[in-house]
Amino acid sequence: SITDTDNVSSGGYDNVIDQFVHALKDGLILDCGAGNKSFFLPNVINYEIVAYPSTDVLGVCEKLPFKNDTFDAVISIAVLEHVVDPFKCASEIVRVLKPGGRLLCQAPFMIPYHGYPHHYYNMTDEGLINLFNGLIVESCSVPLHGHPIFALSSLLNIWCSGLPPKDLAHFKNIRVGDLLNPGETYLCETFASNLPQQSQKLIGAINFLIATKPFPYSH
Repeated sequence: SITDTDNVSSGGYDNVIDQFVHALKDGLILDCGAGNKSFFLPNVINYEIVAYPSTDVLGVCEKLPFKNDTFDAVISIAVLEHVVDPFKCASEIVRVLKPGGRLLCQAPFMIPYHGYPHHYYNMTDEGLINLFNGLIVESCSVPLHGHPIFALSSLLNIWCSGLPPKDLAHFKNIRVGDLLNPGETYLCETFASNLPQQSQKLIGAINFLIATKPFPYSH
């Protein structure tokens, strides 16, 4: 049940991941949700839902086609927010990881919606640790490329891109200090009231669902 997408997820490894991979150069590593890589490493299996030129194995992260205790390490970079069942995905990652094997996992917390092809879940550090309950956590921190300034910049740019020109000019001239009051202070301002629902869904503080259970219902 892989969903086709025209979005391209691509990117290399930063210094931390490079060091992680280099330390295991004699081991077998799974890059679970590798994206489109511009390079190949002989000991890294690129696993993806999209048949990029660099994809070694095609499939979903909730059902990895590998035997138990196969890999010396697993890498998962900005993937867990896109899977339908992150708990199942985490369980599969642990299953294919050898005893003593190492995991390097990154997942977004305050990053806005981005679909590859879908975006389901963001998570706190506690949520990320909870997904891999049972592993020995060496560290869980915010990397340089995940600094809060990126979240702030992304939010403001999405907000600006949704505003009509007059409201955009007004919004850009507001000082940071002017925005530190409670949110309801600004609901009557046009830079808030004129922000379209499409933009609000990308960066909204809350999502509100109303639903009906159908007849008959299959559990």
